[in-house]
Amino acid sequence: MNMDELPITQALTCKLKLLLTKEQAEVVRSTALAYRAALNHASVVAFANGKMSQGMKLQTLVYQDLREKFGLPSQMACNAPRQVAAAYKTLWERAKSNAANKTKGGTKRRYKGLDKAPKFTAMTVTLNHRRDWALGKEQTVSIGTLQGRIRCRYEGWSRHLEWLEYTLAHGITLGAAKLWQDPGTKAWYLLVSVEKALDSKAMDSITTVKGVDLNRRNIAVESSTRGKCRFYPGGHQRHLAERAASTRSALQTKGTRGANAVLRKLALRERRLNADTAHYVSKAIAEPHAMVGLEWLKDIRDRTERRHSKKTSVKRRKANRRVSSWSFAEVQAKTAYKTRLSGGVPIWVDADYTSQTCPICGHIGRENRPNNGLLFICAKCGHTLHADLVASRNINMRTLLVRQVWARTGRLSAVPEASGNETKAADLQRYAELRWSLSASSVL
Repeated sequence: MNMDELPITQALTCKLKLLLTKEQAEVVRSTALAYRAALNHASVVAFANGKMSQGMKLQTLVYQDLREKFGLPSQMACNAPRQVAAAYKTLWERAKSNAANKTKGGTKRRYKGLDKAPKFTAMTVTLNHRRDWALGKEQTVSIGTLQGRIRCRYEGWSRHLEWLEYTLAHGITLGAAKLWQDPGTKAWYLLVSVEKALDSKAMDSITTVKGVDLNRRNIAVESSTRGKCRFYPGGHQRHLAERAASTRSALQTKGTRGANAVLRKLALRERRLNADTAHYVSKAIAEPHAMVGLEWLKDIRDRTERRHSKKTSVKRRKANRRVSSWSFAEVQAKTAYKTRLSGGVPIWVDADYTSQTCPICGHIGRENRPNNGLLFICAKCGHTLHADLVASRNINMRTLLVRQVWARTGRLSAVPEASGNETKAADLQRYAELRWSLSASSVL
């Protein structure tokens, strides 16, 4: 972005609980079931036709079937193949990324997401504004179903209702919404996406720079140019996850219908725990007029090898579970949007060697982390510190470097730019020249 100021709009989702009668709830449920069946039908057709990811081509193939066999209205019959095509496009991107990582030697695993047609299980329906849904007076909403339109009242969090009222009052066009059933409470919700315009961020408005390191031991560790640091320990969450894993193993061995029902409830509980943890951590990190640096962790799961074998030790299996359940993306996403809402700027920086680089002398090496433990001991200068704090300080310095480039060129890169091996080596050399000093970093 070549500008001294950074205009930002933030996409937000308003969650509206629908107050349906029993008859309306049954109509909505039958519509969602038909739409889900249509999605799976379109997915099978796309898979049989070269794992198609072109929405219009897939729509041409399945539109008539979706209208006749599943009874979908015309707009839903258009939305379903587009949604399936978008899912295949995402899978293709992951497959290509995995192939590139294999070529570079970053992973030995083959991506298996395209081995069979993806199956849609959630009770959701994509609705287009005005064609499938519309807001009415006195906090009511009209929704299209297989049996025509139904109208009902809705309620929601006061902040969400304020965002919705602001959008309507300023004539901002609403987009698609999603009809969704909570798998736990079985209540129906309408998830409406709105765009909130935020104040432009001038470079001079940034008063502090933060670096945030995410890992499986501590949920997050942050350090700022003001010399402050904060740990967000993940011990309690890990304990609950291990207890849930033990319970899940026993229930899976049992294999009864009741056990499967408890497994579903357990999965929902874990999901809520992760979401709540990400919420309070991101809320604490977000700060007005701050530039928050996050690690660019794209394809991190491909780059982290996990050994699977019947002879795998209990310790190794626990580590594997922690890797697979690591919700770093959720923490980063919530931190990014809360930072924007609070008047800050989130950016992503290169994550390479952040926990192996000495912030004092710049020496890089695995030997700086004896036994890959908690303590960082520089093999060159002897600097000793908690390894996660070292990583957050390195991220902080790289974020500060991005801000300096922004000040010099007027160009801000929110994510690391793709580069070749030579450019990558030059970047690492530049990072090795950074030095942590409170007297220097406190002056922006």
